[in-house]
Order: sequence, then C-alpha cells, then structure tokens
Amino acid sequence: MESSRRGFITGLASSMAAAMPAGAADGDVKLGVASYSFREWSRKLAIAGTKALNTPYINIKEFHLPYKSTPEEIAKARQEFTKAGLKIMGGGTVYMLKDDEAEIRFYFEYAKACGMPLMVIGPSAESMPRIEKFVKQYDIKVAIHNHGPEDKHFPTPASALKVIGNMDPRVGLCIDVGHTVRTGQNVVEAIQEAGPRLLDMHIKDLRDLMAKDSQVEVGDGKMPIVAIFKQLKKMNYQGCVMLEYEINGDNPLPGMQKSFAYMRGVLAGLRG
Repeated sequence: MESSRRGFITGLASSMAAAMPAGAADGDVKLGVASYSFREWSRKLAIAGTKALNTPYINIKEFHLPYKSTPEEIAKARQEFTKAGLKIMGGGTVYMLKDDEAEIRFYFEYAKACGMPLMVIGPSAESMPRIEKFVKQYDIKVAIHNHGPEDKHFPTPASALKVIGNMDPRVGLCIDVGHTVRTGQNVVEAIQEAGPRLLDMHIKDLRDLMAKDSQVEVGDGKMPIVAIFKQLKKMNYQGCVMLEYEINGDNPLPGMQKSFAYMRGVLAGLRG
C-alpha cells in the first residue's frame, strides 16, 4: 500500500510541476497544509503530498513528529522537511488544558526543538495565563483553535478573544472556518473581529454549514470562500491559511489538489 501511494504521489507531483511553476504566487495570502490532512500517511508520504500541492508551508500534527521523539529523531525529521523545501510554520493542535507548569513547558520545549515559530493550541481559560508566560519566555506564538459547538472551552473565535484580552500580541487565534460556521457565527465577521490576533487559520468547506460530517472539497460547499479571502487581503493578513482536509483519509491528495486549485483561482481573481 505504501509503495503504491508513493508511486501515485510521484506521478501526480510530476504532472502538477509541469502545469504550475514552482513557487507560483498565491497573492499576499500564504496557502499551506495542516498535516492532519495526511493523518493516515507516514511522514515521508505527508512530505511528498505537500510537495505535490506546490506549497512550502506546513503545520505539523503529532502523527508526523511525535511529542516523545528523542532530540536525534526530531533533528532527523527537521532535516527531512528542510531537504524537501518545506517550511515548518507551526504544530498542533497541541492540547494544554491543565494549568501545569511542567506539562506546558514540555510542549514549548518540543516546539522549540522542532523549530516551530507557532503552536496551534487547545487550552482552557485556566491554563492561558501560564501559557502566556511561556510565550514570553520562548518567543513562540500560540493560536487558540476553536472547535465548534462540542468544544467546552473555546467553541468560537469570540470566546477565545474574551479570554486573551490584553495578553501578549504573540497570543492569538487559529480560526477554523468549519467549526466557526457551525456555531452560527458569521465567519467573515469573526475574522474581522480577530484582527491582528488572527495568527493562523484552518480552512475547509461544508455542504451543510451546520453539519460537521458534510465536508467537501473547497469550492464545492457553501463556505463563503471568496468573502473569506477578501477579508484576509483587506486585513493584510500575514499568517497562513492551512487546508485541513478531514475526509478521504486513505487518499486525500486528489481532493486537496482540487481545493488548492480553487483557492488559487479565487486569489488570482482577487488580484485581478
């Protein structure tokens, strides 16, 4: 199975390279990959898949660089990403629900070793003051990921903004557009309200904006993708828009390719 996947990716990467020049402009919005999209694939295949999508930006989920890796294992993984021309933009979601000094320090040490400038996090209101302390100590940004109606801590971006208040500017949000719309909140307004606190974003599309299990390729659903990118450009957003593709886990690349093509088309249209 692994070898057949590798062959498929190699062929797809070659065909895409012929169709699109390396480093093709995405406008002033960086499109990247949340490696959770490749959760059923090994790290090597996740790297190959990201390269096939012709983006250098990746957010690493623990599947592809385990928390309990040795320093040697982390160094080897970093070398693999670098050799492939990929930039580690962050990691996560990292859950730090307990206000525990040792546990929170462990995750910041992990992020530092991995060369992550940012962690997408799942905290609690109680753990945030201690997390902010480590943000200042390590100079690593954190972005709270909202997880929709089921999330007891931060269902919406607005709920996170209330807690971080006047915290260090390196403390912000990773807005997940899918989870946000399922709460009934206007996602474009949520992005606007986040302003400079928006440090990262997970993008996806839904056939039914209230149904978690209705995910489709970006552009095939009801998510206001064009309005989202218009707002990001208006804000001069400097973070990444990471595709988090949560369907077709065994073979996600065709759907991710289609999603990237649509988003790149939207950005090209907005450049006009």
